[in-house]
Amino acid sequence: MYYAIIMAGGSGTRLWPLSRRHYPKQALKLVGQKTMFQYAVERIRPIFPPEQILVITLAMHAAILMEQVPELPAENFILEPEGCGTAPAIGLAAIHITAHDPEACMAILTADHFITETKRFCEVLAAAEKVAAGRLVTLGIQPSFPSTGFGYIHQGPLVGEEKEFPFYAVERFTEKPDLSTAQEMIDSKEYSWNSGMFVWQAKRILKEFKRQMPDFYSQLMEVKAALGTPEYSTVVEQVWSRVAKETIDYGIMEGALQVVVIPVNIGWTDIGSWGNLFELLPKDADDNVFIGPHIKIDTKNTLVFADKRLVAVMGVQDLVIIDTDDVVMVSSREREQDVKLLVELLQQTQQAHLI
Repeated sequence: MYYAIIMAGGSGTRLWPLSRRHYPKQALKLVGQKTMFQYAVERIRPIFPPEQILVITLAMHAAILMEQVPELPAENFILEPEGCGTAPAIGLAAIHITAHDPEACMAILTADHFITETKRFCEVLAAAEKVAAGRLVTLGIQPSFPSTGFGYIHQGPLVGEEKEFPFYAVERFTEKPDLSTAQEMIDSKEYSWNSGMFVWQAKRILKEFKRQMPDFYSQLMEVKAALGTPEYSTVVEQVWSRVAKETIDYGIMEGALQVVVIPVNIGWTDIGSWGNLFELLPKDADDNVFIGPHIKIDTKNTLVFADKRLVAVMGVQDLVIIDTDDVVMVSSREREQDVKLLVELLQQTQQAHLI
Protein backbone atom coordinates (compact mmCIF):
# COMPACT_ATOMS: atom_id res chain seq x y z
CA MET A 1 0.00 0.00 0.00
CA TYR A 2 1.05 3.60 -0.57
CA TYR A 3 1.10 5.99 2.40
CA ALA A 4 1.64 9.74 2.64
CA ILE A 5 3.67 10.92 5.62
CA ILE A 6 3.16 14.60 6.39
CA MET A 7 5.94 15.94 8.57
CA ALA A 8 4.33 18.63 10.71
CA GLY A 9 6.88 19.17 13.46
CA GLY A 10 9.11 22.11 14.25
CA SER A 11 8.29 25.56 15.51
CA GLY A 12 9.15 27.69 12.47
CA THR A 13 11.47 30.10 14.28
CA ARG A 14 12.13 32.14 11.11
CA LEU A 15 8.41 33.04 11.10
CA TRP A 16 8.51 34.33 14.67
CA PRO A 17 6.71 36.10 16.29
CA LEU A 18 3.64 34.71 14.50
CA SER A 19 4.87 31.13 14.69
CA ARG A 20 5.40 30.00 18.29
CA ARG A 21 6.54 26.85 20.05
CA HIS A 22 2.98 25.92 21.06
CA TYR A 23 1.29 27.21 17.90
CA PRO A 24 3.66 26.60 14.99
CA LYS A 25 3.56 27.78 11.39
CA GLN A 26 1.90 24.63 10.03
CA ALA A 27 -1.19 25.50 12.11
CA LEU A 28 -1.36 29.09 10.82
CA LYS A 29 -3.30 30.69 7.97
CA LEU A 30 -0.42 32.28 6.07
CA VAL A 31 -1.87 32.04 2.56
CA GLY A 32 -5.60 32.20 1.91
CA GLN A 33 -8.27 30.92 4.29
CA LYS A 34 -6.75 27.57 5.28
CA THR A 35 -3.81 26.61 7.43
CA MET A 36 -0.62 25.18 5.95
CA PHE A 37 -1.50 21.80 7.43
CA GLN A 38 -4.99 21.85 5.92
CA TYR A 39 -3.53 22.62 2.51
CA ALA A 40 -0.99 19.79 2.91
CA VAL A 41 -3.78 17.26 3.47
CA GLU A 42 -6.19 18.70 0.91
CA ARG A 43 -3.80 18.61 -2.06
CA ILE A 44 -3.04 14.89 -1.75
CA ARG A 45 -6.61 13.69 -1.16
CA PRO A 46 -7.10 12.74 -4.85
CA ILE A 47 -4.65 9.84 -4.40
CA PHE A 48 -4.47 9.25 -0.63
CA PRO A 49 -7.65 8.47 1.37
CA PRO A 50 -7.59 9.59 5.03
CA GLU A 51 -6.58 6.17 6.33
CA GLN A 52 -3.42 6.32 4.19
CA ILE A 53 -2.35 9.77 5.39
CA LEU A 54 -0.11 9.70 8.44
CA VAL A 55 1.12 12.77 10.31
CA ILE A 56 4.28 12.93 12.36
CA THR A 57 4.32 15.81 14.78
CA LEU A 58 5.26 16.82 18.30
CA ALA A 59 2.93 15.63 21.05
CA MET A 60 2.24 19.26 22.06
CA HIS A 61 0.89 20.05 18.56
CA ALA A 62 -1.27 16.99 18.00
CA ALA A 63 -4.56 18.36 19.38
CA ILE A 64 -4.32 21.53 17.25
CA LEU A 65 -3.72 19.59 14.05
CA MET A 66 -6.36 16.95 14.79
CA GLU A 67 -8.93 19.69 15.24
CA GLN A 68 -8.00 21.30 11.92
CA VAL A 69 -8.39 18.08 9.90
CA PRO A 70 -10.89 15.92 11.82
CA GLU A 71 -11.31 13.43 8.96
CA LEU A 72 -7.85 11.98 9.70
CA PRO A 73 -8.04 9.08 12.19
CA ALA A 74 -6.45 9.93 15.54
CA GLU A 75 -4.33 6.78 15.35
CA ASN A 76 -2.70 8.15 12.18
CA PHE A 77 -0.89 10.81 14.21
CA ILE A 78 2.59 9.60 15.14
CA LEU A 79 3.84 11.65 18.07
CA GLU A 80 7.42 12.61 18.92
CA PRO A 81 8.12 13.66 22.52
CA GLU A 82 10.58 16.23 21.16
CA GLY A 83 11.93 17.21 17.77
CA CYS A 84 15.18 15.50 16.81
CA GLY A 85 15.34 16.36 13.11
CA THR A 86 13.90 14.85 9.97
CA ALA A 87 15.91 11.62 10.07
CA PRO A 88 14.47 10.37 13.40
CA ALA A 89 10.98 11.53 12.40
CA ILE A 90 11.11 9.56 9.15
CA GLY A 91 12.57 6.52 10.88
CA LEU A 92 9.75 6.54 13.42
CA ALA A 93 7.17 6.75 10.64
CA ALA A 94 8.85 3.87 8.78
CA ILE A 95 8.63 1.42 11.68
CA HIS A 96 4.97 2.27 12.21
CA ILE A 97 4.23 1.58 8.56
CA THR A 98 6.20 -1.67 8.29
CA ALA A 99 4.40 -2.98 11.37
CA HIS A 100 1.17 -2.84 9.35
CA ASP A 101 2.50 -3.47 5.86
CA PRO A 102 6.12 -4.66 5.39
CA GLU A 103 5.96 -3.91 1.64
CA ALA A 104 4.47 -0.43 1.91
CA CYS A 105 5.72 2.59 0.00
CA MET A 106 5.84 5.97 1.70
CA ALA A 107 5.83 9.52 0.34
CA ILE A 108 7.59 11.95 2.68
CA LEU A 109 5.86 15.34 2.45
CA THR A 110 5.85 18.45 4.61
CA ALA A 111 3.26 20.82 6.03
CA ASP A 112 5.18 24.03 5.33
CA HIS A 113 5.19 23.94 1.53
CA PHE A 114 2.74 25.76 -0.71
CA ILE A 115 2.03 24.12 -4.08
CA THR A 116 -0.16 25.67 -6.75
CA GLU A 117 -0.05 22.87 -9.37
CA THR A 118 -1.77 20.26 -7.22
CA LYS A 119 -2.90 18.03 -10.09
CA ARG A 120 0.66 17.83 -11.40
CA PHE A 121 1.88 17.17 -7.88
CA CYS A 122 -0.43 14.20 -7.48
CA GLU A 123 0.64 12.89 -10.89
CA VAL A 124 4.32 12.94 -9.94
CA LEU A 125 3.60 11.25 -6.59
CA ALA A 126 1.77 8.46 -8.44
CA ALA A 127 4.70 8.07 -10.85
CA ALA A 128 7.25 8.15 -8.04
CA GLU A 129 5.63 5.14 -6.37
CA LYS A 130 6.54 3.08 -9.45
CA VAL A 131 10.05 4.52 -9.66
CA ALA A 132 10.65 3.72 -5.98
CA ALA A 133 10.84 -0.02 -6.54
CA GLY A 134 14.29 -0.61 -5.03
CA ARG A 135 15.24 3.06 -5.28
CA LEU A 136 15.17 6.16 -3.11
CA VAL A 137 13.33 8.90 -4.99
CA THR A 138 13.69 12.59 -4.29
CA LEU A 139 11.50 15.23 -5.88
CA GLY A 140 13.58 18.06 -7.30
CA ILE A 141 12.14 21.45 -8.12
CA GLN A 142 13.15 22.96 -11.45
CA PRO A 143 14.88 26.20 -10.33
CA SER A 144 13.54 29.53 -11.54
CA PHE A 145 16.28 31.77 -10.12
CA PRO A 146 19.70 31.35 -8.44
CA SER A 147 18.49 30.89 -4.87
CA THR A 148 21.04 30.90 -2.06
CA GLY A 149 18.42 29.71 0.42
CA PHE A 150 17.84 26.19 -0.96
CA GLY A 151 19.96 23.08 -1.24
CA TYR A 152 20.59 21.68 -4.73
CA ILE A 153 20.59 18.23 -6.32
CA HIS A 154 23.08 17.49 -9.11
CA GLN A 155 21.37 15.41 -11.79
CA GLY A 156 23.42 12.66 -13.39
CA PRO A 157 22.53 10.41 -16.34
CA LEU A 158 18.94 9.73 -17.34
CA VAL A 159 17.81 6.46 -15.75
CA GLY A 160 14.31 6.14 -17.18
CA GLU A 161 10.86 7.63 -17.51
CA GLU A 162 7.57 6.90 -15.72
CA LYS A 163 4.28 8.36 -16.89
CA GLU A 164 6.13 11.08 -18.84
CA PHE A 165 8.29 11.97 -15.82
CA PRO A 166 12.01 11.42 -16.55
CA PHE A 167 14.17 10.48 -13.59
CA TYR A 168 17.92 10.83 -13.22
CA ALA A 169 20.68 9.35 -11.08
CA VAL A 170 21.71 11.72 -8.29
CA GLU A 171 25.37 12.69 -8.47
CA ARG A 172 25.43 14.60 -5.18
CA PHE A 173 23.53 16.90 -2.85
CA THR A 174 24.88 20.43 -2.42
CA GLU A 175 24.03 22.67 0.50
CA LYS A 176 23.02 26.31 0.15
CA PRO A 177 25.53 27.91 -2.26
CA ASP A 178 26.70 31.49 -2.64
CA LEU A 179 25.13 33.57 -5.41
CA SER A 180 27.78 33.01 -8.07
CA THR A 181 27.78 29.23 -7.50
CA ALA A 182 23.97 29.18 -7.61
CA GLN A 183 24.05 31.03 -10.94
CA GLU A 184 26.53 28.51 -12.36
CA MET A 185 24.23 25.68 -11.27
CA ILE A 186 21.24 27.30 -12.94
CA ASP A 187 23.19 27.91 -16.16
CA SER A 188 24.33 24.27 -16.32
CA LYS A 189 20.71 23.02 -16.31
CA GLU A 190 21.94 20.01 -14.33
CA TYR A 191 20.59 20.98 -10.92
CA SER A 192 17.26 20.93 -9.10
CA TRP A 193 16.32 22.56 -5.84
CA ASN A 194 16.11 20.06 -3.00
CA SER A 195 12.43 20.06 -2.02
CA GLY A 196 12.84 17.77 0.99
CA MET A 197 10.15 15.47 -0.43
CA PHE A 198 10.93 11.79 -0.98
CA VAL A 199 9.29 8.52 -2.02
CA TRP A 200 10.58 5.05 -1.09
CA GLN A 201 9.65 1.68 0.29
CA ALA A 202 9.60 1.75 4.08
CA LYS A 203 11.80 -1.35 4.31
CA ARG A 204 14.30 0.22 1.91
CA ILE A 205 14.85 3.34 4.00
CA LEU A 206 15.17 1.22 7.13
CA LYS A 207 18.03 -0.66 5.44
CA GLU A 208 19.76 2.68 4.88
CA PHE A 209 19.26 3.60 8.53
CA LYS A 210 20.84 0.29 9.54
CA ARG A 211 23.78 0.87 7.20
CA GLN A 212 24.45 4.55 7.79
CA MET A 213 23.01 5.32 11.23
CA PRO A 214 23.40 2.01 13.09
CA ASP A 215 23.12 3.51 16.58
CA PHE A 216 19.84 5.19 15.72
CA TYR A 217 18.62 2.04 13.97
CA SER A 218 19.14 0.11 17.22
CA GLN A 219 17.11 2.75 19.04
CA LEU A 220 14.36 2.43 16.43
CA MET A 221 14.25 -1.31 17.03
CA GLU A 222 13.69 -0.66 20.74
CA VAL A 223 10.67 1.44 19.83
CA LYS A 224 9.43 -1.06 17.26
CA ALA A 225 9.48 -3.84 19.88
CA ALA A 226 7.08 -1.76 22.00
CA LEU A 227 4.57 -0.99 19.23
CA GLY A 228 1.05 -1.97 20.24
CA THR A 229 1.94 -2.43 23.92
CA PRO A 230 0.94 -0.29 26.95
CA GLU A 231 4.63 0.61 27.36
CA TYR A 232 4.95 2.22 23.93
CA SER A 233 4.68 5.88 25.00
CA THR A 234 7.13 5.38 27.84
CA VAL A 235 9.62 3.63 25.57
CA VAL A 236 9.43 6.37 22.95
CA GLU A 237 10.08 9.06 25.55
CA GLN A 238 13.04 7.16 26.98
CA VAL A 239 14.56 6.42 23.58
CA TRP A 240 13.96 9.90 22.15
CA SER A 241 15.80 11.44 25.12
CA ARG A 242 18.93 9.67 23.79
CA VAL A 243 18.42 10.19 20.06
CA ALA A 244 20.95 12.44 18.33
CA LYS A 245 19.49 15.22 16.20
CA GLU A 246 20.02 14.67 12.48
CA THR A 247 18.51 15.61 9.13
CA ILE A 248 17.62 13.02 6.52
CA ASP A 249 19.89 14.82 4.03
CA TYR A 250 23.05 14.56 6.13
CA GLY A 251 22.18 11.35 7.91
CA ILE A 252 21.03 9.29 4.93
CA MET A 253 20.65 10.89 1.51
CA GLU A 254 24.21 12.12 0.95
CA GLY A 255 25.56 8.60 1.41
CA ALA A 256 22.60 6.56 0.17
CA LEU A 257 22.66 4.03 -2.65
CA GLN A 258 20.43 3.99 -5.73
CA VAL A 259 19.10 7.52 -5.39
CA VAL A 260 17.22 9.15 -8.26
CA VAL A 261 15.64 12.56 -8.72
CA ILE A 262 12.47 13.50 -10.58
CA PRO A 263 12.70 17.20 -11.47
CA VAL A 264 9.29 18.87 -11.61
CA ASN A 265 7.61 22.24 -11.88
CA ILE A 266 4.64 22.21 -9.49
CA GLY A 267 4.40 25.84 -8.36
CA TRP A 268 6.35 25.03 -5.21
CA THR A 269 7.27 27.47 -2.43
CA ASP A 270 8.91 26.56 0.85
CA ILE A 271 7.37 28.99 3.34
CA GLY A 272 10.30 28.91 5.71
CA SER A 273 10.69 32.63 6.31
CA TRP A 274 8.99 35.99 5.96
CA GLY A 275 10.94 36.51 2.75
CA ASN A 276 9.46 33.36 1.21
CA LEU A 277 5.98 34.52 2.16
CA PHE A 278 6.65 37.99 0.74
CA GLU A 279 7.63 36.50 -2.63
CA LEU A 280 4.51 34.32 -2.73
CA LEU A 281 1.80 36.84 -1.87
CA PRO A 282 0.32 39.44 -4.28
CA LYS A 283 1.77 42.94 -4.00
CA ASP A 284 0.43 46.43 -4.44
CA ALA A 285 1.73 49.01 -6.93
CA ASP A 286 4.67 49.82 -4.63
CA ASP A 287 5.65 46.16 -4.15
CA ASN A 288 4.22 45.99 -0.63
CA VAL A 289 2.42 43.07 1.00
CA PHE A 290 -0.14 44.02 3.66
CA ILE A 291 -2.00 41.45 5.75
CA GLY A 292 -4.45 42.93 8.25
CA PRO A 293 -5.48 46.51 9.11
CA HIS A 294 -3.04 49.16 7.93
CA ILE A 295 -2.53 52.60 6.41
CA LYS A 296 0.51 53.69 4.42
CA ILE A 297 2.21 56.75 2.99
CA ASP A 298 5.29 56.56 0.76
CA THR A 299 6.07 52.94 1.64
CA LYS A 300 7.79 50.50 -0.71
CA ASN A 301 8.89 46.87 -0.84
CA THR A 302 7.64 46.18 2.67
CA LEU A 303 5.78 43.31 4.34
CA VAL A 304 3.32 44.17 7.12
CA PHE A 305 1.41 41.52 9.06
CA ALA A 306 -1.10 43.05 11.48
CA ASP A 307 -2.84 40.59 13.76
CA LYS A 308 -5.47 42.96 15.27
CA ARG A 309 -4.24 46.51 15.63
CA LEU A 310 -3.90 48.94 12.76
CA VAL A 311 -0.30 49.36 11.63
CA ALA A 312 0.59 52.77 10.14
CA VAL A 313 3.73 53.06 8.02
CA MET A 314 5.21 56.17 6.41
CA GLY A 315 8.39 56.90 4.49
CA VAL A 316 9.92 53.44 4.83
CA GLN A 317 11.02 50.70 2.49
CA ASP A 318 12.48 47.20 2.54
CA LEU A 319 11.08 46.30 5.97
CA VAL A 320 9.32 43.35 7.59
CA ILE A 321 6.87 44.45 10.31
CA ILE A 322 4.98 41.79 12.27
CA ASP A 323 2.48 42.85 14.95
CA THR A 324 0.98 40.26 17.33
CA ASP A 325 -0.76 40.50 20.69
CA ASP A 326 2.46 40.58 22.70
CA VAL A 327 5.30 41.28 20.24
CA VAL A 328 6.09 43.78 17.51
CA MET A 329 9.01 42.76 15.30
CA VAL A 330 10.67 45.13 12.83
CA SER A 331 13.45 43.90 10.54
CA SER A 332 15.10 44.93 7.33
CA ARG A 333 14.16 42.58 4.51
CA GLU A 334 17.86 41.95 4.07
CA ARG A 335 18.05 40.40 7.54
CA GLU A 336 14.70 38.53 7.62
CA GLN A 337 16.48 35.15 7.43
CA ASP A 338 18.10 35.99 10.78
CA VAL A 339 14.87 36.16 12.80
CA LYS A 340 15.96 32.96 14.54
CA LEU A 341 18.74 35.02 16.16
CA LEU A 342 16.07 37.02 17.97
CA VAL A 343 14.55 33.77 19.20
CA GLU A 344 17.94 32.66 20.49
CA LEU A 345 18.40 36.01 22.25
CA LEU A 346 15.03 35.64 23.98
CA GLN A 347 16.12 32.24 25.27
CA GLN A 348 19.39 33.68 26.55
CA THR A 349 17.61 36.54 28.35
CA GLN A 350 15.05 34.37 30.15
CA GLN A 351 12.17 35.45 27.91
CA ALA A 352 11.39 32.03 26.47
CA HIS A 353 7.68 32.55 27.20
CA LEU A 354 7.60 34.77 24.09
CA ILE A 355 8.78 32.07 21.67
